[in-house]
Amino acid sequence: MEPTRSRTRSALALAALLGLAGATHFSRPKYYDSIVPRALPGTPRQWTYASGVAELAVATAVAIPRTRRLGGLAAAALFVAVFPANVKMALDFRDKSPKARAIAYGRLPLQIPLVAWAWKVAKATDDHPG
Repeated sequence: MEPTRSRTRSALALAALLGLAGATHFSRPKYYDSIVPRALPGTPRQWTYASGVAELAVATAVAIPRTRRLGGLAAAALFVAVFPANVKMALDFRDKSPKARAIAYGRLPLQIPLVAWAWKVAKATDDHPG
């Protein structure tokens, strides 16, 4: 597969992941409400919807070649920004089943390859504009 096609597929896969995640903020908001850090102002539902909108907007930016660089950078920032919610989830799941704990704890290191993936999408766009 040629490098340009591979970069495009990677970007579109990232956009799909973000789009799916964003959509679930609206289809299953209670799940996300429960992991919003309580120190944030406003209600958990406001943060759930705001983060869902952010994920959908970033997904759109990543999917469009002209905005892909900015979208990749925004995706990397978004993955860093949601890390506190993942930490809260891990702490809240300390007394859950081993499977639930594994999912919650597994989300923590998963942020590293997600940030790297988003960064790679942004940088690949720099190397080979649209």
